[in-house]
Amino acid sequence: MAVTGADVEAAAELLAGKAVATPLITNAALDAAVGARVLLKPEVLQRTGSFKFRGAYNRLGRLTAEERARGVVAWSSGNHAQGVAEAARLVGTRATIVMPADAPAIKVAGTRALGAEIVFYDRLTEDREVIGRDLCARTGAVLVPSYDDVHIIAGQGTVGLEIGRQAAALGLTVDACLVNCSGGGLATGTALGLKQTFPQVSVHTAEPEGFDDMARSLAAGERVANASGGKSSCDALLAPIPGTITFPLAQALLGPGLVVTEAEVRAAMRFAAANLKLVVEPGGAAALAALLAGKVETAGRTIAVVLSGGNVDPAFYAEVLAEAA
Repeated sequence: MAVTGADVEAAAELLAGKAVATPLITNAALDAAVGARVLLKPEVLQRTGSFKFRGAYNRLGRLTAEERARGVVAWSSGNHAQGVAEAARLVGTRATIVMPADAPAIKVAGTRALGAEIVFYDRLTEDREVIGRDLCARTGAVLVPSYDDVHIIAGQGTVGLEIGRQAAALGLTVDACLVNCSGGGLATGTALGLKQTFPQVSVHTAEPEGFDDMARSLAAGERVANASGGKSSCDALLAPIPGTITFPLAQALLGPGLVVTEAEVRAAMRFAAANLKLVVEPGGAAALAALLAGKVETAGRTIAVVLSGGNVDPAFYAEVLAEAA
């Protein structure tokens, strides 16, 4: 296996004092709604507002002095961008981020505020990976992938490591864990980390309709790409195909993937606002949406749900909340 539980443990050591050890929270209304004991992992409270800081710092914290002098390049719609920008600031290196021109304004502003340089591209006509690799070739900068990197995956795995330890401290056994999925770094990392405490736990990805490449790939037994031209408000979950590193991990570690609709995601965002008092972005709400929509067996079980990010444009968020009226 390209990444191991020991790698996740090492990441936790590096991240100690840097990443926020987010709490496990419960909510009586949620438990009653789904008939389960639900443990929520609010990575919306993480540094930069999403889990992405964990993997970014685990990668950048291992740069040599010579690599730091050359700087780093990453591509992202916003959460990885901010995680890399913040990690770069902490370790003292320059960050250039390739971002889609239609990225949420709040994510663009957050990335800039952390000192990164932004290169925009058209996600419908241009390839962000080609642009990023060309920048690295021309400048000598170090590429920091958003998910297909062993250190990134191990860093994200600290989410699962914390869930396992926190649940055990409460005297609970986690039966299943639902994780939002783009390229698979968070999902596979979380499975690795959580299985350190609960080896038998079933971990399931949650993806939006039209971008359910991981679910379809797991069902097919091979990497399957999404069709082009699809649209979703879940900007954080729009990877075109599972990673070459993450997919074999997913096959070994994950159960069947779950798929949610746009309406289910918006309903989950409203539920989180009304009942949890948490701001959750669309891509951060897919796992909660899958739970609320009954996509997984809940009766009598203890289920962990990762709320992976909370960076949502205020105007869009207001629109979603208004739909409840």
